[in-house]
Amino acid sequence: MNTTPNSSKNVLSSDVELKGNLKFSGELTLEGKLEGEINTDGTLHLGETGVINGNLSVSSIVVRGKINGNVTAKDKIEIKSKAEVFGDVRASKLVIEEGVTFVGKTEVNPNKVAPSAPPRGPGAEAPRPTEPIKLGGR
Repeated sequence: MNTTPNSSKNVLSSDVELKGNLKFSGELTLEGKLEGEINTDGTLHLGETGVINGNLSVSSIVVRGKINGNVTAKDKIEIKSKAEVFGDVRASKLVIEEGVTFVGKTEVNPNKVAPSAPPRGPGAEAPRPTEPIKLGGR
């Protein structure tokens, strides 16, 4: 098995509580509590006992615990059964299992397409400003 310096796996167990911003490369499994933000080009595994109060910017994430904050992933967000996410999520790929509690908005955009106006059907006319309705034939 080839190992490179960037393929390190780190674990913060359930008895760990952190306040502040966290940066890492490679892979991190968080079973403890974090009050702050995470920024990484690596992969975060949030365990069943893991709780994060803060925004996340990751390459990919697997959520089994609880997140109170927005999650942005360059690649994929996986929310496993019994996980809780209270915040908006944005990623190229999103997987949500049955039994998840999710309160927030999603943006899944694998091709990074820019938003555009909805297409009009063939022969559709441009919307016209509404005219006042005249009653009583005066």
